[in-house]
Amino acid sequence: MTDEELKEQVVLALKGVYDPEIPVDVYELGLIYDIKIFPVNNVYILMTLTSPSCPSAGSIPAEIEEKVRAIEGVNDVSVELTFDPPYSTELMSEVAKLELGFM
Repeated sequence: MTDEELKEQVVLALKGVYDPEIPVDVYELGLIYDIKIFPVNNVYILMTLTSPSCPSAGSIPAEIEEKVRAIEGVNDVSVELTFDPPYSTELMSEVAKLELGFM
């Protein structure tokens, strides 16, 4: 599997992770800032949450790591949480904006 194919699989896995308070996946919400594939299929994900006091701060990154680690061929997964830049609804995809009534 090429790096690009693996990245596509990672995105598909991320689309299966939801913020329990919002009926939209973390990818479409814009919570994923970066996905990098390093040699030997090591995956790095830089993400944020909707707020620093999000009650799911422990569970969402853990679920992301679990789902990405389950992808065949993935060697290791690192999920880094950041609040810089702060989350904004402007980061949401058009799909998420439609689902949540922002459009």
